[in-house]
Amino acid sequence: MTQATSSGREAPSRILVWDIPTRIFHWLLVLCFVVAYLTSESERWQLWHVTAGYTFGALLLFRLVWGVVGSRYARFSQFVRGPRSVLIYMGSLLSSKPDHYTGHNPAGAWAILGILGLGLLTVLTGWASFNDYGDWIGELHEGIVNVLLLIIAIHIAGVLVSSLLHRENLVRAMLNGCKRGALVEAIRYPHWIVGILLVAGLIGFWWALLSGRLPGLMP
Repeated sequence: MTQATSSGREAPSRILVWDIPTRIFHWLLVLCFVVAYLTSESERWQLWHVTAGYTFGALLLFRLVWGVVGSRYARFSQFVRGPRSVLIYMGSLLSSKPDHYTGHNPAGAWAILGILGLGLLTVLTGWASFNDYGDWIGELHEGIVNVLLLIIAIHIAGVLVSSLLHRENLVRAMLNGCKRGALVEAIRYPHWIVGILLVAGLIGFWWALLSGRLPGLMP
């Protein structure tokens, strides 16, 4: 477990925890989901829906790679834990000194894995639905989206509860990348170059998608 302090007291320093690529991924994923969800019922906004959906999928694929080769707190090996760790963490929330994690806590990690898995299924079934693989695919797509929406709601609730219990603004931390913790737990580099390459890659993807250079993806 990576904790800010072993004694549970508030750490004295602001440290860099979330790198630039992780933050770009997070907020673009939020934006894409909102756009895709709001445009899902309108033929007029179908292009926006499909573009947002494919971008959502591309971001998820990036996150899978970054979860292996990324900075300390972005790596799955750092924050993904088993059921026992999740139960211990959830139990600690009822105590006067809940366990504090510099990166993702075990419960949040499971929500993230759920979002990644269901998100990829959403994109795949969305693609199949637009390519007329059957009405049942469209129904499955909507069902997966509803489950995904539930997981996202639980994740947001967890962020709010954790922010209150630990007296730290986790939303702000995902904006500026900083949390309170021991200096030895800070990541060394924000990885600006990877962040710039991610944005450039998405721009190139949008150009190829909207110009018809990726056959089979657009309805």
